[in-house]
Amino acid sequence: MEPAEQMDAVERLLKGRQLDAWEIVVSQARDLSVEAKGGRLDAFKCAEPLGVSIRVQCGQGLGFSFSTTLDPAALSRMVEGALVAAQLQTPDPCYLLPPRCDAYPPLADLCDETLAEIPEETKIGRALELERLLLACDPRIKRVRKCSYAESSYRWNIRNSHGLSAGYRGSYVTCSVSAVAEADGDAQSGFDFDFSTRFGGVDLQRIAESAGRKATSLLGARTIPSMRCQAVLDNRVAKELLDVVCASFLAENAHKGKSILRGKVGETLFSELLTVRDDGLLAGGMGSAPCDGEGVPQQDTLLVAGGVLKSLLYDSYWGNKMGERSTGNALRNNSKAPPRMGVHNLFIQPGEHALQELIAGVGKGVLITEVLGMHTANPITGDFSVGAAGFYLEGGAIMHPVKGIAIAGNLLELFKGVDMVADDLRFFGSVGSPALRVRELDVSGS
Repeated sequence: MEPAEQMDAVERLLKGRQLDAWEIVVSQARDLSVEAKGGRLDAFKCAEPLGVSIRVQCGQGLGFSFSTTLDPAALSRMVEGALVAAQLQTPDPCYLLPPRCDAYPPLADLCDETLAEIPEETKIGRALELERLLLACDPRIKRVRKCSYAESSYRWNIRNSHGLSAGYRGSYVTCSVSAVAEADGDAQSGFDFDFSTRFGGVDLQRIAESAGRKATSLLGARTIPSMRCQAVLDNRVAKELLDVVCASFLAENAHKGKSILRGKVGETLFSELLTVRDDGLLAGGMGSAPCDGEGVPQQDTLLVAGGVLKSLLYDSYWGNKMGERSTGNALRNNSKAPPRMGVHNLFIQPGEHALQELIAGVGKGVLITEVLGMHTANPITGDFSVGAAGFYLEGGAIMHPVKGIAIAGNLLELFKGVDMVADDLRFFGSVGSPALRVRELDVSGS
């Protein structure tokens, strides 16, 4: 049954009901995941989830319900559940379902139409090949913890009583590997991954070499004395720091006092070298789509320009509550929950300098390539203190690997202290960053 027919079946159940507005969402997917270890297939999972969900508005109440089957009895229970929820909901005049949109932005390469035709044996072979490539990188790589291949082909459609109708198909493929390198009684681990909307877009050689390099480069690492010094944050670490700030760009958190950026739109909070965007239309982005989880067109939203906070992110509810237009930032992780606020492809815009140029300008400092416990950073105050590893820098050159250190500070102060931005923007899921150099950072060592 096609999505339009599925939505028709639900719409028929809603006719004649005492409600002011309704919304129907249908999602379908085919998910495959493979794990390889020791040259053999270690795990294989395949699923084809189906979800139908509705939101109904009765006066100032908005109710949600879902079903994972198209059985008529289950759909009837879903409708009844949503109506009861709407009637029991605390009234709120800001509840609304978005109006009709006549045109959505076109997106190329959102879906690999050939993915379903590729034999499963070929996909299993990707995981096995990744393990082989990693072990061939360096004789010091002694173990491969896990190699994985995963894919999803999905279809998503939405319709509401205001005439809104939207839908799209998409796909993604991801591969990852975790390695352990050993030498002279020391052992270090390295991990990397890649993702693409297309089967052929994932570079196994690059993943293997990067994971192997991360593991072997830290062999023989030692601690350093505590110091306040220049620091280069590689793109993965810069992304993890930006990750903590991401939630502060959401209007919901700003309104609830859970944002470091609350009430600061128009202020200079970051280095003038930093521009931050959330681009829901970015080519090849994990969060790219024509519309968000409510059917509102996604867009490229400028959040920070020249260090100045320009905007926050909104969905329909929080836009209505705060007198702003939705930026198309409602997300649905699955059919079992109503939409929530989130980012699509949020990133710091790359600069014009190679990573080596950032390193060359450091008289005495550190290159941080790994942080531990960034989830413990305070998203409201921006304060953080986390374990770290990387390299000691002196005279613009890497001297030796470093472990057993900690870095501490405040996120806004750190981002305000950025004095050089690299050109190596990389996304790790829905958030990305290039490498950054900061003027000063507290490093605790021996």
